[in-house]
Amino acid sequence: MGTPAFAVPTLAALVEAGHDIAAVYTRAPKPAGRRGLDLTPSPIQVFAESQGLPVVTPKTLRGPEAEAVFAGTGATMGIVVGYGMLLPPSILGAVPQGCLNLHPSLLPRWRGAAPIQRPIMAGDMETAAAIMRMDEGLDTGPVALSETVPIPPDATAGAMHDQLAALGARLMVQAVAMAEAGTLVFTPQAEAGVVYAQKIDKAEARLDWSAPAAEVHNKIRGLAPFPGAFFEADFGKGPERVKVLRARLGDGSGEPGTLLDDVLTVACGTGAVQLLQIQRAGKAPMEASAFLRGTPLEAGTVLRC
Repeated sequence: MGTPAFAVPTLAALVEAGHDIAAVYTRAPKPAGRRGLDLTPSPIQVFAESQGLPVVTPKTLRGPEAEAVFAGTGATMGIVVGYGMLLPPSILGAVPQGCLNLHPSLLPRWRGAAPIQRPIMAGDMETAAAIMRMDEGLDTGPVALSETVPIPPDATAGAMHDQLAALGARLMVQAVAMAEAGTLVFTPQAEAGVVYAQKIDKAEARLDWSAPAAEVHNKIRGLAPFPGAFFEADFGKGPERVKVLRARLGDGSGEPGTLLDDVLTVACGTGAVQLLQIQRAGKAPMEASAFLRGTPLEAGTVLRC
């Protein structure tokens, strides 16, 4: 049971390991295109269909009909990775070996919807991939396997996403093998240290140059590549949003939002950040050097928050 690209490595690893995939549950295709007439299947559905696996896209998992369809799969274990729908008790209890969930954080820290982005935005120095048994709570189940990884100083959410997806896939295959052998042991999560990774709100993506440089840098890293932290600039046609996809801590200080040099070093509340990769509205991402060749911004220019 999964939906985003993050879930694909786990399904691929289970298939490669020779497990019998009774069914693949995912969210229904989303409307796309200018008029919303085209339907875009989830990354999991695309992969599952490429492997000839049966795909189920229910609108709900509650009620006799949904329960009957699930029971009809004959599954003995459920594997959940970023499915995006709550599993009611009737589903959780319908498989003899329970439901295992891959959660990319140091549980109980960062339960919830944005466990990859929030640690980076908070300046955490490490995170983890964890395999837990699902219960009715939000990422509250006992943990069987967990492996910690460092978060490098300039790592983006995109880079950590890929690393944790691969690590989680390996751990899930290991967990399933241990469950089949009867050696998978679960440990309740600690009651202390619970932090929730709230869903990213679009309003959060606006950069505040008055914040400390480290905070600005962490927001840029945590929101790259999506939705992308942004500022506004006027290139002669009015204010335009510019996403920052990569940056590093810079040298110097000054009035927040002021360019300190000709290589996009921006003064913050304390310290500065140098913008390394940006994306203008409707254009492809580009390195700062390429951007500056076409749009010179001189030292002393003030960028809007």
